[in-house]
This record gives sequence, structure tokens and C-alpha cells, in this order.
Amino acid sequence: MVNLTINGKKVQAQKGEMLLQVCRDNGFNIPTLCHNDAVEPDGRCRLCSVEVTEGNSPRIVVSCHFPVKDGIDVQTASPRVMAVRKLVMELLAARCPDKPQITGFARTFGVTEPRYKPSYDDCILCGLCARVCSEVVGVNALSLVNRGSTKWAATPFYEASKDCIGCGSCAYVCPTDCIGMEQEGDRRFFRKWKTEFKMKSCPVCGEYWAPEYQLEYIQKKWKLPEGFFDTCPTCRS
Repeated sequence: MVNLTINGKKVQAQKGEMLLQVCRDNGFNIPTLCHNDAVEPDGRCRLCSVEVTEGNSPRIVVSCHFPVKDGIDVQTASPRVMAVRKLVMELLAARCPDKPQITGFARTFGVTEPRYKPSYDDCILCGLCARVCSEVVGVNALSLVNRGSTKWAATPFYEASKDCIGCGSCAYVCPTDCIGMEQEGDRRFFRKWKTEFKMKSCPVCGEYWAPEYQLEYIQKKWKLPEGFFDTCPTCRS
């Protein structure tokens, strides 16, 4: 265990724990956009920045990617921290001025009119979609491609990915709802990935409940018996 101080409160934490979780476990709320407990932290959005002092050296760190250390003093809402978060939200609000999820969040930091020229993108490059596809689903159908101002979340060659199973995990974790997962009848569409999947219908209730390709993938991967997914989970229970 290590001993540290958060906003004047002395706390203990397990060595190696990330500072973001330790702060939250002790009742200190820290905002995030790129963090999800299902995947490893990546520190892309920088919104979880806090001020850490070791000895006489205060510095701004990304709390989701900073392992706790013995004796550090942490400030989660100091003037420096709030200035960093406001700048982050100014940049994101300029990037995605049409996304209410971002502009609404920005207003909580006092950002109403960003100083920067809007670019009208819909993706904040948090990488959650690619990380959940790789780390949780395990199919690697997505990635962040290119560099700098041309970086983008995309499928290989910007075409419909043959590895995608249509599970929708990417859409569920996306903080800006930019992937565009839609369902119409027996079809599920992903606007951003240019993919379409046929849905499996339950013979009992008639509901379309999962992409057929996803169920085939799971059945083969886990060597489940034939017909395991004939009915939906609700009717099977």
C-alpha cells in the first residue's frame, strides 16, 4: 500500500493503481471522455488531468495513466487543472461544434464560444472504438489511421471490414455517437464503417436480437453446440 493526499485528505491505495480510480474511489469526481473500465487507459482526451506534487515539484499529469506513488499530493480541481480542462473542452468543442454531447459538456467548464475555428468533425479521436474492438471483442476490425491532423478512426482502406462482426461495441462506447449504428427490420447498419449485417430473429418472440455473423463467430470461437443461439436470451431463460 502507498500513502498519498488528495485535496487535503490522506488516503491509502494499492501500489500500481491508477490515480483516476483512486480519486473516484475516495469520492473525488474527475471528468473523462476517453476512459472506459472495459479497456486499458490511453490518456487521449486529457480531461482527467490533475496536479501532482512530488517533493517541491508540482506538475500536471493524466490521472487515468498515472500510477499512484507514496507521498504525493494531488489536487483535482486547482486553478491549473481547471485551466487545462477548459482548454481541452475549447479544442473539442471547436472540433465537434455540432455534437451536443461535447458542447453540453463544454458548457460545464464555461466554454460557450470556442476561440478556435470550428472543423465540424464528429469524432474526438478518443480511440475507444478501436480499443474495445481489439481488447474486448478481439477482432481488430478498427484502428486509428494516419497521423496528425489527418488521423481518423477507420476500417482498413476505409472499406467495409471483413473482420467486423456487427456487435456494436464500438457504438456503445463512443462518447459522441458518431458511428451511426441503426437498425431497420432485419438489418443492422453502421454508417461510419459502411457495413451491414443481417439480424437473427427469435422463433419464440419474433424479435431481431443479434447479428447472425456475430453469433456464428461466438459459436465457433467458444465451440458452442449447434443451435445454441436459436432463441434469444430472454426466451431461453
